[in-house]
Amino acid sequence: MNQFLRKTLIAAAVGAAFLAGSASAADTKSDTKPAAAAAKPAQVAPAAQPAKPAVDTAAIDAKFKGDKKAEYSYMVGMDVGRGLGSIKDEIDLKVVVEALEATIKGEKTTLTEPEALTVRQEFMQKLQAKQQAKTKEEAEKNQKEGDEFLAKNKTKKGVKVTESGLQYEVIKQGNGPKPKDTDIVKVEYTGTKIDGTKFDASADHNPPGPATFPLNGVIKGWTEGLQLMPVGSEYKLYIPAKLAYGERGPGAIGPNATLIFDVKLLSIEPPAQQAAPAIAPQQQPKKD
Repeated sequence: MNQFLRKTLIAAAVGAAFLAGSASAADTKSDTKPAAAAAKPAQVAPAAQPAKPAVDTAAIDAKFKGDKKAEYSYMVGMDVGRGLGSIKDEIDLKVVVEALEATIKGEKTTLTEPEALTVRQEFMQKLQAKQQAKTKEEAEKNQKEGDEFLAKNKTKKGVKVTESGLQYEVIKQGNGPKPKDTDIVKVEYTGTKIDGTKFDASADHNPPGPATFPLNGVIKGWTEGLQLMPVGSEYKLYIPAKLAYGERGPGAIGPNATLIFDVKLLSIEPPAQQAAPAIAPQQQPKKD
């Protein structure tokens, strides 16, 4: 049984990864040059987890009348159900149960192990093709919506456009020096999609507070935009997909997404700060 469940959950997890656009697919493809250190996807801060409620074990025992085997079985069923949830439309639950029972009982299964391996490979290819089609559709949708948004946004009063296509708005102009692309900066920022969905913010990191990072280790829109800002400034950056993550936007962002960042440039840090972890939107590795 353990071997069967392990195989089932592995297959389900792989299927879920394909269908959910797993952000290890966030080894996203972009034309940005890699940073000096290994570039990582944007580190989107996880949502704060609520405290777990105390569990009333007496209530659990009452539900199953003290039958521990039933409790464990139900828990395993829930785990398997969650693992298979993302591929529920691709499978027949009655057939799953049939195979489960035959395997647990050690009976002869309809598929031999080599045949099951062949079917599994075919299934994974199908899921992968489905996910690729979904990603392509999402990328085209995001690109179209982003282009329309930027075309309209650039006509707004106060919005400026650079030669690269980066748009920015000065909320507050500081009077300090402007950073160079080789500098390390300390900032506070909030990142949203054009529909207003927040996907990252320095205040949401653990611990919360300003982020410090090398300016040549982030997405092109940040590298360019921050160099326009004197220390003490607050800008709103409107970053086209080609200056952000392109087709390989991490899961919370998506492919070809146009991004908006509210940024406060607090300071330019001395070189000794270079060892500090970069937690801003970072470059993606080059396409192979």
